[in-house]
Amino acid sequence: MTLTRLLHNETDSGGLTRKAGTLLAEANALQGTLHLPGVRDEYRSRLEQVVHLATRALESGVESREVALLHWVLVQASGARSEDARYGAGQLSRGSQRAPTREDCEDGWERVEQIACTAEEAAVAAAGYARQLDTARAWEIARRAEVAALAARNIVLERNRAYTFHADPGFSFGEGWYLAAAALFAGLSIQIRPGAAQEVQARRFLSDAGLEGSLRPHRSRPASPKHLTHIIAEAFRADAPGAQCTLRTSFLGDESPSASLRSWIDGKVGGIPEQKVLLWVRTGDHHAQRNTCFHELRQISELVLNAGLTPIFFGDNVPLELVSPRAVNLTLCWKEPLFQGPDMRRAQLHLFEELRCRHGLVGQIGVTTAGMDGPALMGLPTLYLTQERNVRLGKWVGAVPGYQEVVREPGYVEIIRTTLHQWQQH
Repeated sequence: MTLTRLLHNETDSGGLTRKAGTLLAEANALQGTLHLPGVRDEYRSRLEQVVHLATRALESGVESREVALLHWVLVQASGARSEDARYGAGQLSRGSQRAPTREDCEDGWERVEQIACTAEEAAVAAAGYARQLDTARAWEIARRAEVAALAARNIVLERNRAYTFHADPGFSFGEGWYLAAAALFAGLSIQIRPGAAQEVQARRFLSDAGLEGSLRPHRSRPASPKHLTHIIAEAFRADAPGAQCTLRTSFLGDESPSASLRSWIDGKVGGIPEQKVLLWVRTGDHHAQRNTCFHELRQISELVLNAGLTPIFFGDNVPLELVSPRAVNLTLCWKEPLFQGPDMRRAQLHLFEELRCRHGLVGQIGVTTAGMDGPALMGLPTLYLTQERNVRLGKWVGAVPGYQEVVREPGYVEIIRTTLHQWQQH
């Protein structure tokens, strides 16, 4: 029964008092089943009705003998509402922190703030009724309500707005490009886990990129990396040339690639005059269904060769029988000392840039591996293969220049063939 109908049916103060007491007993009976679907919503509704009915009864001028009873009902209901609000704030904060977009995250946290205010208002009400009753049981309920309200407020105050820059080899190296780019565009806060294997290298890259001031102490429950591709897409849609210029300036810096890097590249690809295409190889345990299919890789390699281009295999290890004598094999090169030093991230970006500027690199093809996204954001034409449309990276299609998504549908090989010929003629 709705609150309006209750108030309509129960007009005398005695009836309101009885109904409030009944609803409170029903709410208390639900406490053991709050984890079941829909029960907590019913519990909250009953508590709200109790407060409305009991308050209405007090305002209607009840007999003095009923006042204490109503105060007792109200202190219990108010205390329960405060504790329930603390639970709700905690649950919603976790969901909001994992929201798919930054806007959804902010909307969720605004609701958490509102719930925290509900907890505080209920705790204040419980304390007021406890003063009227002045009994040990009432004061205990009011004390628990105050503790709950403080906990709900702390959820808001302790929100972690920083995004984690992973510096452990077990995490995707390429996702660092996402976070650094998004931080440059939107002023995000960044945290790095102390003692991570590549903490020094991560801090060096962020400092070189002008993001040292964005670093914050590491805390639990960081913001979701799901937001990052959306932030980047918005920046490119607003001003693609400007966004690309910002990233190139920050990621590559003013200094030329080191002589040792240039010498290493010359030793690997020097003397091959043909234009070249990076073919990315992914063989990780994380989301293994996205790994490179070697049959497909062989087919793409043949398409590259038939287009008069030289394939450069890059990324994880590849069976040697797939590597044509006319191809270049740079797989696992990122494990070499040249790309593991303090400047490892910038060195890898300089590798792609040198290949592009001095060795005829015209594009890259691969599965949805984040390693491709650093060079893609800086202007290297990119074609990534996916089994179905990618919600996160699909935002870049039409925003980041030269960034294409190819779903493995009938005819997708022809799309690759056409793109290769376009790159070859560029």
